[in-house]
Amino acid sequence: MDHQNRVGSKTGGGGVASWSESNVDRRERLRKLALETIDLEKDPYYFRNHLGSYECKLCLTLHVNDGSYLAHTQGKKHQTNLARRAARDAKQGATDTQTGLPIGLSGASAIPIRKNILKIGRPGYKITKLRDPVTRQLGFLFQLQYPDIATSAAAEGETEIKPRHRFMSAYEQHREPADRGFQYLLVAAEPYETVAFKLQSREIDRSEGKFWTYWDRDGKVYSMQFFFKGEREERFSGVPGLETVTQYPYVRRE
Repeated sequence: MDHQNRVGSKTGGGGVASWSESNVDRRERLRKLALETIDLEKDPYYFRNHLGSYECKLCLTLHVNDGSYLAHTQGKKHQTNLARRAARDAKQGATDTQTGLPIGLSGASAIPIRKNILKIGRPGYKITKLRDPVTRQLGFLFQLQYPDIATSAAAEGETEIKPRHRFMSAYEQHREPADRGFQYLLVAAEPYETVAFKLQSREIDRSEGKFWTYWDRDGKVYSMQFFFKGEREERFSGVPGLETVTQYPYVRRE
C-alpha cells in the first residue's frame, strides 16, 4: 500500500503512523527507559512463573511481559495495595509503651515461643481390657508412666505439664496403609515421644462414668478409661427422639 501521498507525510516517510502503532512505540520506549532505572530483580512482588509469564504477588495479577508488569506497578491498584501494606506493617510494628508488645496483642493472648525439646524416649504403659458387667460393653484402661515429665514456666512459678490425648482416624496418619476398620489413640507429654495405640474403629461412649481421664501428680501416672458403644447405640446414635436407655440387671418380681 502506498503511503507517500498521505497528509502530513514526507517523501519516502511511509505516511503518518496510526494511533495503535504510536501507542506500541510509546510503550516500548517507556519500557526501555524504566528498565534502565528500575531493577526488577529487587522488586519483592515481581515473580516469573514456569510458563514465562510475570506475576505480581501483591495484587495477584498476571502479565505477558516485563513491560506490562512495569505499567502495572505505576497504576492505581498497585499503588493502593502498596499503601495498605505499608500501613499494616507500620501498625504491626508499633509497640505498646506499657506492655512492650505489638499493638492489638495483649500479654494473655501472646503465643509463647516453642522451644526445641530433646525427646527422651517412650513412656512405660499398661493396658487392661475391660467389660462392663451390666451393658457388656468392651473397654480399655490405659496407664502411662511419665516420671520425668517437663514443667512450663508460669507467672506464679513453674507448673507441671499434663499429658494430653486425641483420637485420630486411620486417614490422618501416613505410616501405615489407611484402613477404615481402625483408629488410633495418641497420648503426648513432653519431653517424651508421642505414643499411638491402634484400636478398632468404633464410636467411643462418652457418657458419664464410661469415659474418664486422671493425672496422678504424685505417682506421675496418666490413666484413661473408655468403653466402646454397643451395637444398638451405634446403630441408633443421633436419631432424634430416641433416648439412651440404661440397661439394668433383670430383677424378677413375685
